[in-house]
Amino acid sequence: MSIGFLVGLVRNAVYQVFIMTSPVLGAALIIGLIVAIFQATTSIQEQTLTFLPKMLVILAMLALLGGWMFASLRGYTLNLFDMIPKLAQ
Repeated sequence: MSIGFLVGLVRNAVYQVFIMTSPVLGAALIIGLIVAIFQATTSIQEQTLTFLPKMLVILAMLALLGGWMFASLRGYTLNLFDMIPKLAQ
């Protein structure tokens, strides 16, 4: 097992995490920006106002994309398990 192979494994793992989390974090970022603009235009400075919309959007995104996230992680894990016999040689 070479250093290049290990670097490839870590790179693929980081990429997998990035691909799985970016839709949820992007949606939370957009909702946070919309709520911040709303607060700035209406002069409502309530700190807890951003919490509920973000939480609802994150839960909705997880409900919509949960199956895809699970399938993607399952494929990555099966790929790792398929590599185990090759590494033992």
